[in-house]
Amino acid sequence: MIRVFFVDDQVMVRAGFVMVVEAQPDMTVVGEAGDGAEALQKLAVTTADVVLMDVRMPRVDGIEATRRLLSGAGHLPRVIVLTTFDLDEYAFAALRAGASGFLIKDAPPEDLLAAIRTVHHGDAVIAPSATRRLLDHVAADLPVPDAGPDPFAALTPREREILQQLALGRSNAEIATRLFVSEGTVKSHVRSILAKLSLRDRIQAVIFAYENRLVRPGA
Repeated sequence: MIRVFFVDDQVMVRAGFVMVVEAQPDMTVVGEAGDGAEALQKLAVTTADVVLMDVRMPRVDGIEATRRLLSGAGHLPRVIVLTTFDLDEYAFAALRAGASGFLIKDAPPEDLLAAIRTVHHGDAVIAPSATRRLLDHVAADLPVPDAGPDPFAALTPREREILQQLALGRSNAEIATRLFVSEGTVKSHVRSILAKLSLRDRIQAVIFAYENRLVRPGA
């Protein structure tokens, strides 16, 4: 059973989400909150697998709440941030804080349910291409990396190549075709990349590649 927690300052939005999720045989709603501060208090004593987090809220917004939530220890939930449009700097900041993806608030119920199941299984909920488009949009705000050790030193040449392809928005199947390997081999390399770089999922890998200039915005 997937335990879901909703955070949104609009009561009617939360009510709609709760109704959709509670109708599913493999999901249950374990709580809800009206802002990030209330969410952090409740989640400190409530175990959730997936948190749906609005990004724009009073007191503590979804970005700060996500950062604090995922900096804890023990069982950490996956976070999906909710936004009103897809090129939202708030959504990008939440991804950098550790969220596993974002959803537009008016997404169809089936998209919401698919997203919850996807992140619960350990995958990111948005395609790398969508993350790349968001990164291109906010490229000017990306910090210039400090001169120092190669952040990709732990990767093999093939892993570095696959990470670059991933950051360019290509799927496993597209990467496999370009590099003349099987899709299973690509998946194995992606798992290795995430482990070596201590990253949560593919979305975090794309952001890491951009921040450390393995690829350039607009490339």
